[in-house]
Amino acid sequence: MLLRLAERALPATERRSRPKPEREQQFDSQVRADGFAIVERVFDHDEIDSISQALNSTPLARSRAGARHAMRNRVVAELARARRLLHLARSVLGPDALPYRATLFEKLPTSNWLVVWHQDTALPLCQRAERAGWGPWSVKDGVIYAHAPMSALNRVLAIRVHLDDSTPSNGPLRVLPGTHRHGVLSDEAISSLTRESEPVECLVPRGGVLAMRPLLVHASSKSRSGAWRRVLHIEYAASMQIEAGLELALA
Repeated sequence: MLLRLAERALPATERRSRPKPEREQQFDSQVRADGFAIVERVFDHDEIDSISQALNSTPLARSRAGARHAMRNRVVAELARARRLLHLARSVLGPDALPYRATLFEKLPTSNWLVVWHQDTALPLCQRAERAGWGPWSVKDGVIYAHAPMSALNRVLAIRVHLDDSTPSNGPLRVLPGTHRHGVLSDEAISSLTRESEPVECLVPRGGVLAMRPLLVHASSKSRSGAWRRVLHIEYAASMQIEAGLELALA
């Protein structure tokens, strides 16, 4: 029943939401220049209701901030492969882009949290192989991780599906535009950029998506309201073979 709900929800507006060539070029250009782009009304409210219901009815091991390694969930995996999301990812990464990891972020009245300024540099891998530029290595919930070099991270794009409105008061994502072009940064360099750059709040309506590069410096404050802010953060790669001899793991 849960997958049927998702299947009915997902294809309904494929033709409506498919970007026109000029919109696609604008999307790609903005991601290249700023490191992020917002697309509204990718899913309608009925679809978001169905997706939310499916997520609430399926087993996801939740922590205080949500649930990681959500690509193991069939509902999430199906949503990640929806043509409208693949089309956005492939307009930036190329025709073979596929999803490999998903995280459900939940900022609720009963679970409020913040994230300091950072970049997303750790990738899940099928095996460990000592390579220049890779590491340190770790294992999280049985999945091998390594911090990756810029060459690998430039082949990744995250698409964040907003299950609720993201507003100035409920702890929206904040970004420093253009910082993805600086490469992998030290904590000191990130701190310096936060003093020199003007942050942008990413206010995305329910059903919209935010696409972002992993090297974009970003943060999130605690919510100041009782409004929910749930985001399904899906990561895509140009190829599962992220570098010769290194394959991404589904997580």
